[in-house]
Amino acid sequence: MGGLDEAFIQAPEQRPITHLTNSGEFIFSNEIPTIDLSPLQDPNSDKTPIATEIGKACETWGFFQVINHGLPLDLRRRVENTAAEFFNLTAEEKRRVKRDEVNPMGYHDEEHTKNVRDWKEIFDFFLQDPTIVPATPEPEDTELRKLTNQWPQHPFDFREICQEYAREVEKLAFKLLELISISLGLSSDRLTGYFKDQTSILRFNHYPPCPNPELALGVGRHKDGGALTVLAQDSVGGLQVGRRSDGEWIPVKPIPDALIINIGNCMQVWTNDKYWSAEHSVVVNTSKERFSIPFFFFPSHEANIEPLEELISEENPPCYKRCNWGKFFVSRNRSDFKKLEVENIQIDHFKA
Repeated sequence: MGGLDEAFIQAPEQRPITHLTNSGEFIFSNEIPTIDLSPLQDPNSDKTPIATEIGKACETWGFFQVINHGLPLDLRRRVENTAAEFFNLTAEEKRRVKRDEVNPMGYHDEEHTKNVRDWKEIFDFFLQDPTIVPATPEPEDTELRKLTNQWPQHPFDFREICQEYAREVEKLAFKLLELISISLGLSSDRLTGYFKDQTSILRFNHYPPCPNPELALGVGRHKDGGALTVLAQDSVGGLQVGRRSDGEWIPVKPIPDALIINIGNCMQVWTNDKYWSAEHSVVVNTSKERFSIPFFFFPSHEANIEPLEELISEENPPCYKRCNWGKFFVSRNRSDFKKLEVENIQIDHFKA
């Protein structure tokens, strides 16, 4: 990606507090909870203890790691190798599937977070192909768009491996959604209906070494928009999470074969601020490239997101107005491509 263009330079108050000059010097924290999902392998086991543990993590951190999660390790290795192979292609080859505002799936190396360019390149694809979304963010516009995935010619088995991984990570996302529902004292299927004709996305992230990691971020500070995110990351590290209690930035230590789960805006709204969509970012370094694979679990474009009626009362009135997910999604997606003149849409814009 060459030298550091000014488009990558973060405002002084947004720059990383710690940066990696050498990955081996990075100090990790063990504070993010790690939850063992192995009891779920017994279909007759009581899910309440794990649900309680997850609920506590969602409330305190909005982030946790899961081990013994059931996602096949050999499949994860295959998808990681396939992603690395894709990013190793020539720029010309990758740009044959370059995304734009008309076709938002595919390769992109000019992603913006809050109007500053990220030090990374990505490849995105929808879980459901095609996926239906609103044509524009305008509330009165009822037109819909049918969006489809773009697939590269190489690696030859890229599409097959991506779709196989997507199906497996989706199963885990629904299990986690059920556990979160139970943790709230709701039926396990309370949130499932929002995901009929879901708009979920899988992403491959590649963060090359950066000449000035003290000035740039792999991903700028942000909160995820959807219900939850399931992240597979390599051993390099770089993910940092804003702690809910005091806002301090905490590095997340990679645990071999674990997955990182974080709560998104939709879940924060549904729970009326009980559960926390944590701000997070990715720092980069001068010596080691980093790969990660997030699955963004997004509702249907038709879903209207507002605090669940079971969780509000006179003592706990709704903190948010109703928001249509499809319109929110389209507006957020548009701001990823280029620097806009106004701040891109945030969940706080829907505060009651």
